Amino acid sequence: MKMSMFSAAVVVKDAQRAKRFYRDKLGLKVLSDEDHWVTVGQPRGGSQLHLCEMTPLEKGNTGIVFAVDEKIDKAYQALRKKGVKFSVKPTMHEWGAECRFLDPDGNEFWLMGK
Repeated sequence: MKMSMFSAAVVVKDAQRAKRFYRDKLGLKVLSDEDHWVTVGQPRGGSQLHLCEMTPLEKGNTGIVFAVDEKIDKAYQALRKKGVKFSVKPTMHEWGAECRFLDPDGNEFWLMGK
């Protein structure tokens, strides 16, 4: 049996506001928007984020990593210009470069690049 990840839930206060953030600021596509099932990701396969609207929010590090195919500093600057807030500035490690950003509900995500 081959198993792969289909989606990961991200707890949000307002799914429509979160949808705009992921679409307009991060460039993800809206894959579904029906009642409570709002997902974003890439249209041709790959994992999806399920924007799960609920209260109370449980803020914190999601452990979810987004990857970019460019230098982390360039991606960091481009996202900052769009108003994305960062909790950790770009940092180089022996295993690669990373920074961390927050969505409108305070969920923290990793961004890895070159």
